[in-house]
Amino acid sequence: MHTDNSRFCRRLDEIGNTDVGLVGGKNASLGEMLGSLTASGIRVPAGFASTSDAYWEFLDAADLRRPIAEAVGRYRDGRLPLGTLGLDVRTMLLNAPIPPAIADALIRSYEELGNRLGSPDPDVAVRSSATAEDLPDASFAGQQESYLHIRGTAELLNAWRQCVASLFTDRAISYRESNGFGHLDVALSVGVQQMVRSDVGSSGVAFTLDPESGFPNVVVIDAAWGLGESVVGGTVDPDEYVVFKPALADPGTAPVLKRRRGQKEVKVVYNSQELDAGDAGGATVTIPTSELERTAWTLDEAAVLQIARWAVEIERHYGRPMDIEWARDGESGELFIVQARPETVNARRESALLRSYRLLSHGERLLTGLAVGQAVATGPVVRVSSPEDFDSVPHGAVVVTRVTDPDWLPVMKRAAALVTDHGGRTSHAAIVSRELGLPAVVGTGTATSTLVDGQQVTVSCVEGEQGVIYAGAADVEEQDLDLGDLPQISTKIMLNLASPVAAMRWWRLPADGIGLLRMEFLVTNTVKVHPMALAHPELVEDADEQATVRALLQEHGDAEGYMRHTLASGIAEIAASRWPEPVTVRMSDFKTNEYANLLGGRAFEPVEANPMLGWRGASRYYDPGYRDGFALECRALRHVREVLGLTNVRLMIPFCRTVEEADKVLAVLADEGLRRGENGLEIYVMAEIPSNILLAGRFAERFDGFSIGSNDLTQLTLGVDRDSDRLAGLFDESDAAVEQLITHLIRTAHEHGVPVGLCGQRPSNDPSFAAFLVRHGIDSISVTPDSYLSVRQIVADAEKANPILPLQAGPQPTAAELHSALPAR
Repeated sequence: MHTDNSRFCRRLDEIGNTDVGLVGGKNASLGEMLGSLTASGIRVPAGFASTSDAYWEFLDAADLRRPIAEAVGRYRDGRLPLGTLGLDVRTMLLNAPIPPAIADALIRSYEELGNRLGSPDPDVAVRSSATAEDLPDASFAGQQESYLHIRGTAELLNAWRQCVASLFTDRAISYRESNGFGHLDVALSVGVQQMVRSDVGSSGVAFTLDPESGFPNVVVIDAAWGLGESVVGGTVDPDEYVVFKPALADPGTAPVLKRRRGQKEVKVVYNSQELDAGDAGGATVTIPTSELERTAWTLDEAAVLQIARWAVEIERHYGRPMDIEWARDGESGELFIVQARPETVNARRESALLRSYRLLSHGERLLTGLAVGQAVATGPVVRVSSPEDFDSVPHGAVVVTRVTDPDWLPVMKRAAALVTDHGGRTSHAAIVSRELGLPAVVGTGTATSTLVDGQQVTVSCVEGEQGVIYAGAADVEEQDLDLGDLPQISTKIMLNLASPVAAMRWWRLPADGIGLLRMEFLVTNTVKVHPMALAHPELVEDADEQATVRALLQEHGDAEGYMRHTLASGIAEIAASRWPEPVTVRMSDFKTNEYANLLGGRAFEPVEANPMLGWRGASRYYDPGYRDGFALECRALRHVREVLGLTNVRLMIPFCRTVEEADKVLAVLADEGLRRGENGLEIYVMAEIPSNILLAGRFAERFDGFSIGSNDLTQLTLGVDRDSDRLAGLFDESDAAVEQLITHLIRTAHEHGVPVGLCGQRPSNDPSFAAFLVRHGIDSISVTPDSYLSVRQIVADAEKANPILPLQAGPQPTAAELHSALPAR
């Protein structure tokens, strides 16, 4: 039953999603969660909301509708600047008296909330909630004001009036104009909630998808110390956590795929001195964090998983991706959800089109930060210190500033790209840039002091998590891929991927998994340390390198902790992008000269005359010289499968010369808890040495599948060093001897019920080779993402023109002989 003052105020637990017209999207969502999700354990602060009836009564009591409409008309006729319109209307609202019935309803609701909380004058947060905000196709986030740490009825009434007036801030007026909302068609509700003491705790945001790529199987959480406005406003570089959603339901997993520690140099807290002096409530101040706060993680694993589980439950209830704000009370340690709204950027994205960019050439690298937007833009630098400098920003400029807030929307609409000193991936600058389709690099630290007005630069957000600003105009290739009408095929098309960011960028491709994830790419780019140096830092000969290795080990606890943070995290992100399709991780296949270049590596690597045919692949894994390093690789993979829940990961052994060596490697894997068949583990072997193919039947008894490495197979079949410039003309993957080995492998493997794939670029470059593979029954072809669509079409043509040959002995058709059967394209 509603309280007596229900016309003007409602308890949040009395309202829900059907009450947007009454209390606005934000308050309706809070009420929906209180009424429907608290039984699931989700904590939402108690509170109440003033209604749209209270807003209209307030306007009508002061007879403000007509003067507001007239002022808007003068603005639209060009007789009144935006700033003057906003100031005039806000002045009207701030000077209008609050009708006694509304004031009485607010006071009685506040007192009732105090009774529920056991406090006569509870601290509350007072937040605006417009009746047209947070709709699936329009985000009004940040358009109105919020006031924190409000105490007592006098402060409450003052904050209520300030919230009402904020419906006519310049940014809110501009946003409604741009999105076609009438200024007198939108009402303002005010939510009043128990204040969570995150000023002495932490706060942040959680997206139930990856905000950059739209990938739906993760929760991305940003966290920082103090009040949440530092994260949303972008004044702080927060910690970031990425959680794998499908594994959250399994209590035996802890699927935090990735942790990135932010600088967290400042935090927002209450201005206690002003409050003690009797000033108005809600005052906050930004102060530096301590050294301990900057180096510590904001959230422990249990808190990360709790927020992620709540986020998934909220998403399930609403039936759409959500943008959620959370807070942790520093006094009680309790977590709360303080806001939830629909995510709007990816909801409007055209899923059938996938645009890719590639830098062909570029100038000097000037700055880096966090990439937002997956695009590239070029333009002249314009440094902007305030949104009031709107008129000085030409269309197509690269806007450079310290930080943005909602007032910056008109400026951002003119920009070709945005670069900021501060902010994370969920800051205002990042969120609005995505909404506008604007590439942005946030958190550069020094953009405003490094870049010069008028300087021509290129802003690149297509090279990974790191966004880059280059001098001059880069040469950029753009390509739109249409995923809407793909030919049906029987052969599986998989991807070659080894970059977590690239994996997220290409997740929409309907590939059948990843056929080749080269571990050495991750070792080079994320681990960067020789695995044996991690296992035995005391053996590292260079004193500076040893000190660096020991510092890394201390920071992450031990060698396994460091490998979880680097290698396991990278593999897990890539594997998550294709879940539940298989992801084939090839164990490390560095040559000795390549291993030696890793940090601390020279102490553990011999100098070989021909590393290509030396101590590489399987021969290292059981050797005492690398056994402890291989153990770290294995434990990272166990963490991915067993702790993070990514059981779609399978292993592949490279350069396995003999059957006896295969047995040794399988025994080592079993010793490290990676036993073939347990928990669905599959182990493949590369088919890149003639012995793998001549003894394919015996290898098939030991492995679950083959993947043809055509480069090494050609090298070892023809006796041609694939790295030799002088012999390049003799290196021919289409040689009849190589093709005959491939046909023999496919036939023998299939006789033993084992699949065969090929990972390489040649099928995309040579349609006749694709036809050859398809005709002989290859099970899968693994290619780079940018060639996926062309290879799929080539395979479709090949399947149509060349039915799969039955298993038979004797010579098989070559690629050249099959070429004439392909249809013209």
